[in-house]
Amino acid sequence: MAVAPIVKYDAFIDELSKAGHNLATAVFKAALTNTAPGAADTVWNTTVAPPPAAANGYPAGGNTLTTSSAATVAGVFKLVLADTVFTATAGGIGPFRYVVVYNSSAGNKVVAKIDNGASVTLADTDTFTSDFDGTNGFLTVQ
Repeated sequence: MAVAPIVKYDAFIDELSKAGHNLATAVFKAALTNTAPGAADTVWNTTVAPPPAAANGYPAGGNTLTTSSAATVAGVFKLVLADTVFTATAGGIGPFRYVVVYNSSAGNKVVAKIDNGASVTLADTDTFTSDFDGTNGFLTVQ
């Protein structure tokens, strides 16, 4: 499966420049939605871009992401997030098209969104993996 491109929110870059995120200690989450998140969004808003119901394997707020590393080497900060897997149970999950990554430890400020190109619905036992680049990192700051 091809890795979908990650699109950073303008608000994330703005907040980053104002010390609005501590990328090394942040608790990141990945939420699903079938509604296109807006480029001007500043926080994860379940009213504007509703997620699937918190049931059938989809946790309220989405999956908590694991930070594999967050370090600066040779003047480049690289944040590496482990892939996350959504696994549907009895009633399934979806439909959803977008994965929204947000910083739940900073007031749910949005970081990036991933457009999977088409809506996906998971049936019982189906899985969906958000594949974050373990080599080049989820994001770099230089």
